[in-house]
Amino acid sequence: MRFFGEVLVTMLVILDPPGNVPIFLAVTSRLSDKERHRAAYLAVGTAFLVISLFAIGGQTILDYLNVSVPALQGAGGLLLLLVALQLLYGKGREDSFEVASPEQRTSVAMVPLGTPLLAGPGAIVATIVFFRQAEGAGEWFQVLLGIALALSVTLLALRFSGILQRIVRPAGVVLLARVAGMILAAIAVQMIADSVTAFVRAA
Repeated sequence: MRFFGEVLVTMLVILDPPGNVPIFLAVTSRLSDKERHRAAYLAVGTAFLVISLFAIGGQTILDYLNVSVPALQGAGGLLLLLVALQLLYGKGREDSFEVASPEQRTSVAMVPLGTPLLAGPGAIVATIVFFRQAEGAGEWFQVLLGIALALSVTLLALRFSGILQRIVRPAGVVLLARVAGMILAAIAVQMIADSVTAFVRAA
């Protein structure tokens, strides 16, 4: 149970459900309540799929593609930085949302919400490390259960984020979008900085 608790707490810290609620609201601000709920399920489902894929053969996949973890981290940081700039300046999203189909409108749930925001380098590396530490099928199951519970908490936070939206009203959502943009930009820059640092250390 100690190993399970370590997995659960680590994944909750990495996924950061409360911290991702403002970002989720900002990215899905033009969606209806039904579309936002669907986006929450899609984001968590995408994250679970990506994390599970890397849990099964993460290091093998990276080795086959000749991609290092720092490179993955840097790519994720650049992608999040582009999203952060859109949130900060609010340009280019409104027109595309007006003409997009419901499926296209909720596609933001997969990228960037599902990955790399939720299933980012931190979650991927943690999953690979935990599976390396696991001894036997019992501990492998504990890792998967810990990840599933952490994602379930994240799903609840995103699914009921509309309550916060009703409290802060449209003007508050715009403010949240700007704040979320700054937070997301900081996360992106930190990911890129960590990636560069890792490359320098490896050189």
